Amino acid sequence: MPLWLRDYSWRQTDAAVYLSLPLRGVRATPANIFCTDQYLKEMAMWDSLMIENANKEKLQCLRENAVLKAHEKAKEEAEAKKVTKQEHKKYALEATMKLEEAERKRIEDLKEQERQKVTRELELWKKQQTDIERQKRLQREEELHQEVEQLKERKNEKVNKFRIPNEGTSKTRVKPTKGPGSDNMFSENLKEEQLPAPRSTGTIKINFTSRVFPTALRESRVAEEEVWLRKQAEARRTINADLSELEDLKEEEKNPDWLKDKGNKMFATGNYLAAVNAYNLAVRLNNKLPVLYLNRAACHLKLRNLHKAIEDSSKALELLTPPVPDNENARVKAYVRRGTAFCQLELYAEGLQDYEAALKIDPKNKIIEKDAEKIRHIIQGTLQDS
Repeated sequence: MPLWLRDYSWRQTDAAVYLSLPLRGVRATPANIFCTDQYLKEMAMWDSLMIENANKEKLQCLRENAVLKAHEKAKEEAEAKKVTKQEHKKYALEATMKLEEAERKRIEDLKEQERQKVTRELELWKKQQTDIERQKRLQREEELHQEVEQLKERKNEKVNKFRIPNEGTSKTRVKPTKGPGSDNMFSENLKEEQLPAPRSTGTIKINFTSRVFPTALRESRVAEEEVWLRKQAEARRTINADLSELEDLKEEEKNPDWLKDKGNKMFATGNYLAAVNAYNLAVRLNNKLPVLYLNRAACHLKLRNLHKAIEDSSKALELLTPPVPDNENARVKAYVRRGTAFCQLELYAEGLQDYEAALKIDPKNKIIEKDAEKIRHIIQGTLQDS
């Protein structure tokens, strides 16, 4: 709003008037001075800044007219700025839309070029595959033709081998007797003589070597060995074919031995979870093979599934009966793996029992003996601390 200031100073030149307006206690900001047409400097020096012989009402009217004109001018300028701003905004929007349209067209062109390129490559690949298939087919036909020719040659060789000598090579020429049917009889006899004689029958005898056990007769466990072998043979014939998962499996994936080998490869590469999955399916197909439980127990040890490792080791020991030299190595592994799981669960007494059972089977194993001694020291240290 306009302020009425009485305290001011001014000075003038021939062309301008300079006002000094003190604003006490007010922040100095740019100010607008409203001027009317009567507030114009003429080319002369003024004696006074105020209009002489003017009453207050006239001065008030002049001021109000000046403010009104200033407001109208400001309004016009604001409208002009608004229109200019809208035009600039519209221009910027149109420019942005043009840029986006150009970018979209460029991307579409790139996609079309890439699609055409892929299409050409696919067509070229199809043509190459067709040429390769044609070459393979021609090669197979050529090989088949050669095999047919070889078979014909072999057949001709066999026929010539059993054919009667040619009459033209002998001194006396045999002439067929004249009469009805004489030529046909001669041809039939010739055909019969060309056929080879049937093979003679015979009998082939096969003798099997009896199984020899390395232990002395007084210590022999032949009966237990036979029981063990019979159990293993029956276990390998036992396959559960009623699983619904078998429908989507390949033929080799339905074989427990193939799954066992697959699990062993996964274990060797450190993929213990995949190995467990292979052993799980193998166990579902055949739950009588102790090696499956034994290998799965090793995986559970690596995965820190200690209770499952104990369970699988116990199941393997249950199937490794009767105890015979043929399954000693497997029983040692089962005891050691179960003992390791017990020790990792801090059940050192149970773990020591399994290690001692493994030492009874393999007393010369220094590694198991050393581990068993460590477990004894741990147990003794625990008892001393308590």
